[in-house]
Amino acid sequence: MKGFVAEFKAFAMKGNVIDLAVAVIIGAAFGKIVSSLVTNIITPLIGVLLGGIDFSDLAYSIEEEAVTYGVFLQSIIDFIVIALVIFMAIKTLNSFKQSEEAKPEAEKVVEPPEDVRLLREIRDSLQK
Repeated sequence: MKGFVAEFKAFAMKGNVIDLAVAVIIGAAFGKIVSSLVTNIITPLIGVLLGGIDFSDLAYSIEEEAVTYGVFLQSIIDFIVIALVIFMAIKTLNSFKQSEEAKPEAEKVVEPPEDVRLLREIRDSLQK
C-alpha cells in the first residue's frame, strides 16, 4: 500500500499534472468571461441588428412541449466566439514567439570539442 501511495504522490506532483489543473481552472474562468461577453454584449447587439430579436426566447411549441432553439443558437454563437478568441490568443502568442526567435542572439564563442582542440595542438606543435 505504501508503494501505491508513493507512486500516486509522485504522479500527482508532476509538473504536467499541476500545469493541467491550473489550465483547467483558468479555462473555466475564461469560459465564464466569454459566456458573459456573448450573453450580455454580443447577443443583444445581434438582436438589435436583426430588429430586436432575442435568441434566448426563440422557441417552437409542439403540443405542451417547447423546443427552445434559441438556446441552441446561443450555444452556437458562444462556440464561435470562444473559438475566435482562442484563435486570436494563439495567433498573438505565436507572433510573440516568432519575433523572439527572429531577434539575433549575441554571437557566442563556441568551444570546439576536446578532440578538435587536441588535433589543433598537435598541428601547431608540428608546425614549430
